[in-house]
Amino acid sequence: MKLFNTQNHTFHMVTVSPWPILMSLNLMNMFLNTSQMFQFLTFNWLNIFTFYNLIIVMFMWWKDVNNESFMIGDHPMIIQNLMKSGMILFISSEVLFFVSFFWSFLHYSLSPNIELGSIWPPLNINMINPYNVPLLNTLILLTSGISITWAHHNLTNNKSLMMMMFITIFLGLYFSHWQLIEYYHSSFSINDSTFGSIFYMATGFHGLHVLIGSIFNIIVTIRLLFTHLSMTHHISFELSAWYWHFVDVIWLFLFILMYWWPF
Repeated sequence: MKLFNTQNHTFHMVTVSPWPILMSLNLMNMFLNTSQMFQFLTFNWLNIFTFYNLIIVMFMWWKDVNNESFMIGDHPMIIQNLMKSGMILFISSEVLFFVSFFWSFLHYSLSPNIELGSIWPPLNINMINPYNVPLLNTLILLTSGISITWAHHNLTNNKSLMMMMFITIFLGLYFSHWQLIEYYHSSFSINDSTFGSIFYMATGFHGLHVLIGSIFNIIVTIRLLFTHLSMTHHISFELSAWYWHFVDVIWLFLFILMYWWPF
């Protein structure tokens, strides 16, 4: 345990953790194994071992963070600000990740080449009606953004927020349910021209982010049930809300660019 002195106050600081470097090594190993699997078209059993290690490292890392915050009280304001800065950088990197898909989509749609028939969407691509499931999913995500904001307001005012959190989690899982139905009934696949590739890569990764955000919200709700968070100390809830709003905003761009505009 380290000590940090500022303005004549002494704070306990978090100790050096082995989990970040272990997480990095496991992620690198998973990337290499997956690349090899795609190159040689054979399943790499090391991926199962790597994934198992990832789950263990994540669990141990989050357990330590929870103990430092709730059990020991090692998260003063400076540590919370560093965590917020890390989340901002993470969300910024995720924004750039989706910008690459938007850039590709605009590149092909604004100047479709002759291989695509010089039209966009390409021939034989039956677009998904944006006013059916996509519009419903838009309303679902916007409503979930309202509910988690309402929950945050109740938490900061020491009011009941569990109902709003349950609504947020339900809406997130409901979104995933309808997206799965949309994929199942779609008339084109990921290998149907560049449109299918970009569409499923962008919406699929967004769907993955919705699932991750739902898990994030579930964990925060469990911590709320165990009274790990208070009206003055709830950084995990704030970061969860930030991530969920990021998912909402990205979906609005996806809906307008990949559903409504080509239709």
